[in-house]
Amino acid sequence: MTTLSATSTAASSGAPEVWFLTGSQSLYGPETLEQVATQSRAIAERLAAAAGMPVTIAWKPVLLDAVSIHRQMLAANSAPECVGVIAWMHTFSPAKMWIAGLDALQKPLLHLHTQADAALPWSTIDMDFMNLNQAAHGDREFGYIQSRIGVARKTVAGHVQSPVVTARIGQWARAAVGRRELRSLRLARFGDNMRDVAVTEGDKVEAQLRFGVSVNTYGVNDLVAVVDQVADDDIDKLVDEYADTYSVAVELLPGGDRHASLRYGARIELGLRAFLADGGFGAFTTNFEDLGGLRQLPGLAVQRLMADGYGFGGEGDWKTSVLLRATKVMAAGLPGGTSFMEDYTYHLVPGEEKILGAHMLEVCPTITSARPSLEIHPLAIGGREDPVRLRFTADPGPAVVAGLSDLGDRFRLTVNEVDVVEPDAELPMLPVACAVWQPRPSLSTSAESWLMAGAPHHTVLSKAISVEVLEDFAEMTGTEIVVIDADTTPRSFQRELRWNAAYHRLASRL
Repeated sequence: MTTLSATSTAASSGAPEVWFLTGSQSLYGPETLEQVATQSRAIAERLAAAAGMPVTIAWKPVLLDAVSIHRQMLAANSAPECVGVIAWMHTFSPAKMWIAGLDALQKPLLHLHTQADAALPWSTIDMDFMNLNQAAHGDREFGYIQSRIGVARKTVAGHVQSPVVTARIGQWARAAVGRRELRSLRLARFGDNMRDVAVTEGDKVEAQLRFGVSVNTYGVNDLVAVVDQVADDDIDKLVDEYADTYSVAVELLPGGDRHASLRYGARIELGLRAFLADGGFGAFTTNFEDLGGLRQLPGLAVQRLMADGYGFGGEGDWKTSVLLRATKVMAAGLPGGTSFMEDYTYHLVPGEEKILGAHMLEVCPTITSARPSLEIHPLAIGGREDPVRLRFTADPGPAVVAGLSDLGDRFRLTVNEVDVVEPDAELPMLPVACAVWQPRPSLSTSAESWLMAGAPHHTVLSKAISVEVLEDFAEMTGTEIVVIDADTTPRSFQRELRWNAAYHRLASRL
């Protein structure tokens, strides 16, 4: 289960709420409107009580006119705890009343197409019942005005007694929480990105405009100054925590000939935590080409910070760090885990194709239920002391692999549905944590599509969230999304990329 302790401005904005708005009109009279309010409150309460709902559902008074609708939308915009609004037209709410409010709304919108009761009382239906239960055509009026003025939204149809309906709304709410997180996320880059690498570059100004995240660079020696000030007593306590949590290699234990390396790894973790907490950062990057006065490439520290919810990207890859932090927030409380990842090498035996994913050191331990081992091994890159790191293999199960790339005129989120599997054999010589997966629909189609999309080699692997959450997140942030799944073919995927390119260029502002 993912736990979040990373500091960010959003964390101080209060528990996330989704506001439940109900549309009607005054001509129905006070008696009918009282029934509307009672029934809409009951729907909101049932939704709030649904299993796995990740936010508070806050019911608001029934909206009857353009002025109250506009005022409610402005209030939603300015309320930091409000991550989005759900709108339901219980009766018939003439849609021209909603134009100013929808035009002003800056929070994600979900249109819930439902009604008070799942079943019709066939033998007692009269015109009073028909006038009260008009969502079937009231929501169509609302759907029209949303399309007419181009409002981005998610539409969910069905009764809230259905677990499928509440699950979809819960997934949308998770995406809304992720969007709120990015609106105030601060990311610290320690050094620049790896030299001559293209995909880790990107437009940080556009990222702040699109997502809200502030990406800034700090000298590695700014971090080193904090690391060097860490007290020995604090290192002692953290080393004891390591021994309680992991299977620590004998040479790293007190009295072992590499114990000093473990203590330095703990020093890096404590210093890095302090730097990030003091600056209000929820995500960061490092780069093995720019380590300043650090004696080790941070490995263990990064793994443990990711486990606590921080975003991370290797080699200065701030886009993946942003995506990881958002995904961690969206997956909070769900089993399965989420990690920084990289497609490293292939098993290309016909009929057995698999991808072995890893990184130099930085794979998050939330993707395993096993007790990781804490080890030290040489790292033939970076030119520093041997770093300490956690070693494990990811648990099997369905997952998604997602990557964010900057195409110049837009950001593209590429997602592949995969199945994490056990390695075909033990990996006794591999000195890093790893995951092995079979991409859907096949390795060849997945790889060809990924390459056609210009998707990055650094990714986020999540066993906790679904594609639908990422689709909702992309819609909320105005990000292109392409999905590689069991139904993908290279030809259809290439056509989708071309259609998307045409759409985004036509839809972009002049």
